[in-house]
Amino acid sequence: MRAFCRDCFWSAEQAVRRCPACSSPRIVAHEELAGLSIAHMDCDAFYASVEKRDRPELRDHAVIVGGGKRGVVTTCCYIARIKGVRSAMPMFKALQLCPEAVVIKPDFSKYRFESQRILGMAAELTPLIQNLSLDEAWMDLSGTERLHGAAPALTLARLQARIEAETGLTVSIGLAANKFLAKVASDLDKPRGFSVIGAAEAESFLSTRPVGILPGVGPAMVASLEKAGYRTVGHLARADVKDLASRWGAHGLRLHELSHGRDYRAVNPNEARKGISAETTFNEDLTKLGDLEDVLAELCEKVARHARKDGIAGRVVTLKLRTTDFKIHTRRRTIPAPTQTAKTLFQVGRELLKREADGRPFRLIGIGMADLVEEASAPTDFFSDERRALKSEKTLDGLRAKFGADAVTSGRILRAKASLKED
Repeated sequence: MRAFCRDCFWSAEQAVRRCPACSSPRIVAHEELAGLSIAHMDCDAFYASVEKRDRPELRDHAVIVGGGKRGVVTTCCYIARIKGVRSAMPMFKALQLCPEAVVIKPDFSKYRFESQRILGMAAELTPLIQNLSLDEAWMDLSGTERLHGAAPALTLARLQARIEAETGLTVSIGLAANKFLAKVASDLDKPRGFSVIGAAEAESFLSTRPVGILPGVGPAMVASLEKAGYRTVGHLARADVKDLASRWGAHGLRLHELSHGRDYRAVNPNEARKGISAETTFNEDLTKLGDLEDVLAELCEKVARHARKDGIAGRVVTLKLRTTDFKIHTRRRTIPAPTQTAKTLFQVGRELLKREADGRPFRLIGIGMADLVEEASAPTDFFSDERRALKSEKTLDGLRAKFGADAVTSGRILRAKASLKED
């Protein structure tokens, strides 16, 4: 098979402009089509698409999902993107670019539910699924041809159509020889795209792309590479590997491999999550330690509940602050043993916060845990306070499950909320 129709799933050995069976122009054709099995599935403008589906009157409107005028854009629909709006952009700037946009507060419980539906459909095709986030995942369909009666490419196209039919949401698929190329491919033809990058064309395809397309290359690394004369992936591919290694060590060696389209990572369903966190942007800048601690306490409870619900614990506590100039400051501390409690998160987070709260105004605070382990492997006997706190917080979880999420909370959080209402 070198071509198939995305609408009726006709397939053949030759490429055509239109499907001979249904006349659709949505033909996928590639010389390596039948031999590729690594895919990256990416939901199209996921949060915004969920909101538009649930509110059909917004279909033709620009939609931004985010946290109010002082927050940032979580995501936005393609109409807003045409106007220049991007994820993580300050909300005030997004509204300057697209003042007519409808701004919706994110509802992550709804997004998690839809993510589980979509990933559940994918799991019916292969157990080799590696989640990157709620809206994207890698899949490996190697060896599934006999099971599904079709090559992985056709199986993926059927999955794509099923997701749209059953959820009203769309996904884009990237199919390639490895994870890196599959992720690049999934972004080539959004929304509702299906793109293929074969091994034979990988190096030439990547050659003119900016170095920022490579995984692990953020703005700081882009600046470093460009300063050294490496502006495109092709520049890296032609570079002396010894020079890359001397400048950037093992990362330089990996960049050299990626620049040639080589990525030997397997799709690993068991790859550990990097962490869980929660953050909030203030309506007004906060400078006082006590005010910051009140918000921190509520975030700690949120993260700890999430950890207990997912059966995980964290060895590292991370604090995030954003100043009024939009610079992000992060601090982290490794603790004696993994925790699931808001008590420990708050104790450590408050110590980190005290060092930063020097009178500067802050517009955002966040807390998280990293270096995650399964709950069963997290010892709780390293000090008695942690055991008591865990038992107490699990009891509160039960009360919340029975009487509602807001039925029980700490006195500190209640006082903070009362203060906000008075203001």
